[in-house]
Amino acid sequence: MNLILLGAPGAGKGTQAEVISEALGIPQISTGNILREAVKNGTEYGLKAKAAMESGSLVSDDVVIGILKDRIAEDDCKNGYILDGFPRTVPQAEALENMGVNIDKVVEIYVPDETIQQRLSGRRVCESCGASYHTEFKPSKVEGKCDKCGGNTVQRKDDHPDTVIERLKVYHEQTAPLKEFYSKRGKLETVIGQNEVSETSKLTLKAVGA
Repeated sequence: MNLILLGAPGAGKGTQAEVISEALGIPQISTGNILREAVKNGTEYGLKAKAAMESGSLVSDDVVIGILKDRIAEDDCKNGYILDGFPRTVPQAEALENMGVNIDKVVEIYVPDETIQQRLSGRRVCESCGASYHTEFKPSKVEGKCDKCGGNTVQRKDDHPDTVIERLKVYHEQTAPLKEFYSKRGKLETVIGQNEVSETSKLTLKAVGA
């Protein structure tokens, strides 16, 4: 099953992507990770992305989708994959379709803005491996240290309250229209985020038929 996960920043997409990935045995593909990987490996699209990043401009949609197509052609994607963080806009979704990338289902994790603001202020991310924690909902065993690799956990600039308000505004303007785009295609499933992560996971797995 080829899936897209939608949701405002802090809605818990990453956590639910991990849950689905484990349940269905399909990889979670984060745009940021595959961009870094392609740049590191010096692939054709990776070199184009590197040039854009070094000049301070945004990596173009066709380069991101090119990198994505290379990634989903790999063996571990034979039975499907989860796209986390892409597409972010309707033109990107249209470009995905035009490049022949077939998506079976789009799952939106819906959480109200005020809940997100409270959640994000407590989020911590490992500087070394990128694992995420929350001071209230998912604390690391040792405060300030990652359970997985022992690296330092920090609050990202993105998670400061004023930045969060701005990120939500951008999400509603640019990404939320994807809901209508995929709804028209009969592919959208909305999951209401619950207070307990495990409850949200149950609803998410039901939405993808796992």
